[in-house]
Amino acid sequence: MTTAQPLDVTPTPLALLLLGREADPRSERGVECPGDLPSPSDPDLVARARAAKERLGDKVFVLGHHYQRDEVIQFADVTGDSFKLARDAAARPAAEYIVFCGVHFMAESADILTGDAQKVVLPDLAAGCSMADMATAEQVAECWDVLTDAGIADRVVPVSYMNSSADIKAFTGRHGGTICTSSNAERALEWAFGQGEQVLFLPDQHLGRNTAVRDLGMSLDDCVVYNPHKPGGGLTTEELRAAKMILWRGHCSVHGRFSLESVEDVRARIPGVNVLVHPECKNEVVAAADQVGSTEYIIRTLEAAPAGSKWAIGTELNLVQRLANRFAPEGKEITFLDRTVCFCSTMNRIDLPHLVWTLESLADGKLVNQITVDPETERFAKLALEQMLALP
Repeated sequence: MTTAQPLDVTPTPLALLLLGREADPRSERGVECPGDLPSPSDPDLVARARAAKERLGDKVFVLGHHYQRDEVIQFADVTGDSFKLARDAAARPAAEYIVFCGVHFMAESADILTGDAQKVVLPDLAAGCSMADMATAEQVAECWDVLTDAGIADRVVPVSYMNSSADIKAFTGRHGGTICTSSNAERALEWAFGQGEQVLFLPDQHLGRNTAVRDLGMSLDDCVVYNPHKPGGGLTTEELRAAKMILWRGHCSVHGRFSLESVEDVRARIPGVNVLVHPECKNEVVAAADQVGSTEYIIRTLEAAPAGSKWAIGTELNLVQRLANRFAPEGKEITFLDRTVCFCSTMNRIDLPHLVWTLESLADGKLVNQITVDPETERFAKLALEQMLALP
């Protein structure tokens, strides 16, 4: 009987990444928090968070994204979507610390829009965004080279979704483009087509496609998908030249899970249900829904809905549960669109232990997990953001 000898193999970085033993530094901007976090089973966490926040007083301003868990959102001074929160932070120049309970790109935007003396803090540096990480600065620069080689770069206007890194926002500003949110994507595209003949939409293909087809009356054939993992984006020069919308191959891991089958299933289970979905969902889901809109639109729609109405919501589960509890006393029946529960895993990295650790550290005079954007990136990213603010 022979004894098996160990193989002399050195794992590649990609293999280690797939095995979960390494991180990609180009997409994972931080995976550790220094210091010891409180135990998640500590029964005094709520009291500790409240006490630390009281010690800080007006020096701290806590922002809570709609997708945060309830245990965190209870300590937010304001709640909202990513851009609303960044603007709220900018409107509080007296606050020394901006604690952003959201994800990395949101904290970057807050740092860009707030004053130099203000410090933006992310309670867990590992709270990233899979969609934002689907478009790196290197990949987008290569894409622009492809468009240049195809002879169309001078007629392409970049439009980047708010859910993108500061690097991508800066690329957009350098090339005369604008940022958009899910609320104003239609206005952003109308503006862009007034500046050029084609649009490069980053990084969410679904929001770009849905806005172009549903709101601007284009056809699906007017849209092509640029895949950064294929030579030339997987497109021919002719396809690039003919397209009106060049969509980046990116998506939201939460909204992308909803399917046409989800819509058909909920209609069969709940007669008379109204299906309301976020425009980050796939085109076939948006086409089958009764209403489509941003997070703020979803909230306003449910606020105005009559008692006794039934709703299936296609967005992140923390928000859906919160809305279901909020409107249950009014007789509104609100359910999650998909049978399978799905939270935003990166958003949920911001938990109560991380928030307590952050607030107590700041109250003790120790700055932790500060998010900063370098001056040049900030300058061009701010150009793109200011162009969005100037949209008609």
